[in-house]
Amino acid sequence: MTPEETLIAKANDRAAVWAVVGLGYVGLPLAVEVARAGYRVIGFDVSEDVVDSVNAGRSHVGDVASATLAEHVQSGRVSATTDMSRLSEADLVCVCVPTPLSKTRDPDVSFVLAAAAALAATIRVGQAIVLESTTYPGTTRELLQPQLEQGGLVVGRDFFLAFSPERMDPGNRDWGTRNTPKVVGGMTEACQRVVQALYEPVFDTLVPVSSPEAAELVKLLENTFRTVNIGLANEMAIVCDKLGVDVWEVIDAAATKPFGFMKFTPGPGLGGHCIPIDPHYLAWKMRGLNYKTRFIDVAGEVNSEMPTFWVNKVVNRLNDEAIAVRGSRILVVGVAYKKDIADVRESPALDIIRLLLQRGAEVRYHDPYVPAINEEGQPLASVALTPEEVRAADCVILATDHSDLDYGMLRAEAKSTVDTRNALKRRG
Repeated sequence: MTPEETLIAKANDRAAVWAVVGLGYVGLPLAVEVARAGYRVIGFDVSEDVVDSVNAGRSHVGDVASATLAEHVQSGRVSATTDMSRLSEADLVCVCVPTPLSKTRDPDVSFVLAAAAALAATIRVGQAIVLESTTYPGTTRELLQPQLEQGGLVVGRDFFLAFSPERMDPGNRDWGTRNTPKVVGGMTEACQRVVQALYEPVFDTLVPVSSPEAAELVKLLENTFRTVNIGLANEMAIVCDKLGVDVWEVIDAAATKPFGFMKFTPGPGLGGHCIPIDPHYLAWKMRGLNYKTRFIDVAGEVNSEMPTFWVNKVVNRLNDEAIAVRGSRILVVGVAYKKDIADVRESPALDIIRLLLQRGAEVRYHDPYVPAINEEGQPLASVALTPEEVRAADCVILATDHSDLDYGMLRAEAKSTVDTRNALKRRG
């Protein structure tokens, strides 16, 4: 049989061995879902602590229950290692490594390049490689393909290459790895057939596109769409503040229109790994083609200015009470970037805390999911949200909603609040 026929046959009887490179917020849920579909999975990570935790059946990712992980580890379907030479054991390798931005907001693909180098050293005939890390259009073709072909193997004949963007939404109980439609863009038609055959048992719905570039751009469009519309909502919050109008009343009323409007809400800024970062990958790529992505740039400016906007609201609130910011006691409620998770990546609440510390405020915080943080070189631990703690604060900032927070108590006990989220109906 040809390598293509062999891999498709292994997909049909679940004999294919998967490798997942990067066992973070994307990789670990993927590994568990692959095991649930009947495949054996080897997880790869550079962190020995992560590998040891996975092999012990302890999950470090909120969307994966330790009991579920332990079940698959004990069955032998999931194991983890730091030994990249074992990549040759896999029939399909999914690369789920981080793709952050550099300090100059340029793409940092060093983790992708490191994974590509490890794959180039171990690749064999009959393997499929899928990049799932969010990146700029052209990464799969321009960075991975040359590395993987340097030993003489040919894509689409000897091995198979595709891009399939991750679509994880941490904390989402309705849409997870399996039931979120999975976009797949193969380098060749044979690549598309192989990857779809391997993915079909794992995902409820596959969405084929014509090329890796199309698949790479799908992810960037999704998050650019959100970035731009959140930027519009945040700018509307500033507009309404200057006009003395309740922005939430305006948004809720606009949302009653059954067509032509999609509800987006303002907040303290953008958080998480995707929305604040992904559009800059597209903007960077377009700068190289002498095109300026104006919507992305403007939305980025508005969203990045929101923490300063909310800190200024705190300053004004304190001024109303004849209290200086320096020496004031501020309680920040919620530091995760979204509701009911422990993820603080790019969280705007941390920017708010940093700005307040720089102004000399005494900042305390409560978050039931985040026990400790470090801002401006100052370690902070989450405090209990008691009536005494709330009453002791000169101002309470509601930065992130959490389902188990007592907003009734906050409403009753706080001297003043600045609500950056849709948590309380009283705005300010």
